Amino acid sequence: MIRSIYWFMYFFGFLVYSLPSLRKVKSLPSSMSTAERDRKIHEVPKRWARDLVNLTGSTVTVKGAENLPEGPVLFVSNHQGNFDIPVLMSSIEKPFGFISKVEVKKIPLVPKWMEVMNCIFIDRSNRRQAVQSIKEGTKALKEGHSLVIFPEGTRSKGGAVGEFKAGGLRMALDAKVPIVPVTINGTYKIMEQNKFGFTPAHVEVMVGQPFVKHIEEKTDGKELSHFIRETIIQNLEKSSLK
Repeated sequence: MIRSIYWFMYFFGFLVYSLPSLRKVKSLPSSMSTAERDRKIHEVPKRWARDLVNLTGSTVTVKGAENLPEGPVLFVSNHQGNFDIPVLMSSIEKPFGFISKVEVKKIPLVPKWMEVMNCIFIDRSNRRQAVQSIKEGTKALKEGHSLVIFPEGTRSKGGAVGEFKAGGLRMALDAKVPIVPVTINGTYKIMEQNKFGFTPAHVEVMVGQPFVKHIEEKTDGKELSHFIRETIIQNLEKSSLK
């Protein structure tokens, strides 16, 4: 319980402490390259995410980091728990924004950082707005920013990988950027399997080979979605964590 109280104090305390850094990254010169600008913007959020994971007593092992290509990519990941985002932010070197449900805007200060990180807010209850969010994501990818999506749409909490919604993959198809499958195993043990607080856990992140076929050839989105899901499931089965 003490660990949990300290975690939440740090969660919001760091956000307040980081406000000067937020103002600084908002004023970065437009002459900077997209890659360099994103790297500078994500330095503080990455440190915050790493501390949030460490404060739970958890550890993370990354496999396949050498598979990351240069330039913007769409990361496609399974979704086990609430710690998926901080784990990915702190363990994957390439900066990225992510697709987030619009309700996150209600959390104090967090949306301000998400906006400069090129995160996209989506309202799943509003089809027109959801389509517009996909277009915004496509634009971000074309501009050179990477994104991560969780096409299951909800946390599996350690259960079977859910069916993938193919809509988000449209961004990579339209923007012509590589799709990188990411398999996460163990994040649900930190929070979701507990009634209260956090439990230290070991988490494994597996970065798969990028898919690039759709960049040169017309590709069926549903078939691609199925193939990526199967790849993630296969990597999950190979995980050393049980």
